[in-house]
Amino acid sequence: MNRLRWLIVALTVAVAAGGAALAFPEYKRAEWPNTDFSKASVSLDEIMSGGPPRDGIPPIDNPRFLPVSQITGLADTEPVVGVVIGGEAKAYPLSILIWHEIANDTVGGVPVAVTFCPLCNAAMVFDRRVDGRVLDFGTSGMLRNSDLIMYDRQTESWWQQFMGEAIIGELTGTVLKVLPARLESWRNFRERAPEGLVLIPNNPNMRNYGRNPYAGYDASASPFLYDGAAPEGVAPLSRVVSLEDRSQAWSLDLVEKKGEIILGDGVVITWSSGQNSALGDSIIANGADVGNVLVRRKTGEGWEDVTYFVDFAFAFHAFHPDAPIHGE
Repeated sequence: MNRLRWLIVALTVAVAAGGAALAFPEYKRAEWPNTDFSKASVSLDEIMSGGPPRDGIPPIDNPRFLPVSQITGLADTEPVVGVVIGGEAKAYPLSILIWHEIANDTVGGVPVAVTFCPLCNAAMVFDRRVDGRVLDFGTSGMLRNSDLIMYDRQTESWWQQFMGEAIIGELTGTVLKVLPARLESWRNFRERAPEGLVLIPNNPNMRNYGRNPYAGYDASASPFLYDGAAPEGVAPLSRVVSLEDRSQAWSLDLVEKKGEIILGDGVVITWSSGQNSALGDSIIANGADVGNVLVRRKTGEGWEDVTYFVDFAFAFHAFHPDAPIHGE
């Protein structure tokens, strides 16, 4: 049963029983004997079960890759997370990440966690090193503001994926370094990194890769397991673009309409057509064209990538309620 179907069943049962839908159950503490719940930066009341148990959505720990030239079956417009570090380029198709949410990997000698929270459309890449120690991440099965809560296997601290910050446990308050990455079409990655590597399933039969288990989600009127305030001026499940400081965001419609938004310090946001939504059609390759966003800075030596995000508006607003969202 995919997560949305599980949620529908669970919510129906909870409502029929007159109980709070999927609120944080106290018995979960016993399932996490190594998590220090006395240290927390958020209230447990804000955390809900997302349905699957710990690692019920299994992270990828020993990723397999093929060269770009050997990849078949990916449509030109399918979305991938493109990462380039130290001259090494790797692409992580959302057709795989949507089923696993986390890939623990190394790119250019840097230990990374490539993450994707489908419920928030949040694709983020983190440096896994903290105080000289390399962490390995899994899925806790819990959500806050509908966003994936990860955990590290070394301390079993819980981490808010949208913030890259530990919110419960020994490492509470620690913030992971976010690394520049592009949410781009397979064609765009292939053209800029023809010698790159592409993530393939460890077991092609493990999941229905290429299909979207959240079919129709980005056309929903409201997000799952989110009862916070909605952003003003944009639909909750519309996409917004923000930079690393998250001080403001721009609606994807605005970026598409303008084609280019010029900011200070030589930073330019651009939009071009040719990338499917991973969260629309049941077949990812058939998803609506939401386009490619690119954020770069002009320097004396040319262009360099700037860290950016393309998330659902409700998630941006939930974690940054005072930050403006520039609409049309």
